[in-house]
Parts: sequence; C-alpha cells; structure tokens
Amino acid sequence: MAAVELRKASLDGLPQYVDALKRGWSPDNVRGRLGADEQLARIAEDAAAFVASQDDPEGRGAPIILPDGTKVVRLPGYYRWIWDGQFCGTVGFRWQPGTPDLPPHVLGHIGYGVVPWRQGRGYATAALALALPDARARGLPYVELTTDPDNVASQRVIEANGGVLVDRFRKPAAYGEAEGLRYRIAL
Repeated sequence: MAAVELRKASLDGLPQYVDALKRGWSPDNVRGRLGADEQLARIAEDAAAFVASQDDPEGRGAPIILPDGTKVVRLPGYYRWIWDGQFCGTVGFRWQPGTPDLPPHVLGHIGYGVVPWRQGRGYATAALALALPDARARGLPYVELTTDPDNVASQRVIEANGGVLVDRFRKPAAYGEAEGLRYRIAL
C-alpha cells in the first residue's frame, strides 16, 4: 500500500475530486448521486467557496439537508481528502463541543468513503486511524461510527481501529428507519 495521508481540501487537488464525482463516486453514502451532483454544482458556482466549506470547525456553514429533505443545523466538522499521491476518498469528522453526544439525526462522529478504483487497499482503515488523534485532541473520550449490517468491509475497517459493536438500532425516520450498527472506538 502506498503511504496514505489526510489532506485539507485544496484548489490544486480539486480537479481529481471533481473527476471522482463525475465518475460516479459520492462522499455522501446516503444521498449518493444526488449528493455528488449537488457538490458538482457548488464547485461550478464557486470552487474556492466549496473548498473552504470542507473545513468548518465552528459549524458556521449552511444547514445540512437530510435524506428526507429536512434541514438541520450544521455541527462543527470537516472533511479531509484521503491521498496517496492522488485523490482516494474522504474522511468526515463532526462533533458537538464539550460532549461526545450527537443529535439523533447525526449517525456518527466519523464517516469515510474510498473511490471504487482504490478500494481493497486498506486506505479506509489507514484514513480512520489517521483521523482518531484529532478526535482525541478535541477531548472526546470515544467516537461513534455507524454502518449498515450488510457492509462487512466497513465493519472490518472500524474493528481494525478498535471499534466495538455497541448496538443494532433503527435509523431516524429521515434516514428511512433502516437497521444500522453502531460502533464505538475508545480514545
């Protein structure tokens, strides 16, 4: 495996990110193609503003639109690009200052996605490991991550980073009330 790092979004790397979106990858594993198309439109409108929006540690950005169309307040957070010399995917981290608790509509502290042409190389496992020290530095005693029961690859990524299954749960109505698995990684 090539050396993997997490990078802040940047204008110089944006063409590779756009290429991944156009090739069918989406950083939004819930909204899929719709989320990718919305990002392409935002990038076309103002690339610099899009790049800046990927790093929002104070949660000042626009509201988040849930899969059912509901708008909710954005939490502090950011996206980092998984990079091995090329764009490989993203890791997103969100939190509520002063507490490890998350609102019911936020399914986990950390989410990740690797482009299909880079999957199976350990990049998600490495990227999650690289994200954990920042969560620890923000004073969180643990992070929670969720995945679908049939997403064995994601379960392995979480478990490889010390994740322990906490419970099976029903996602909120905004997410279609599908079953999910909640993992916790102690920091």
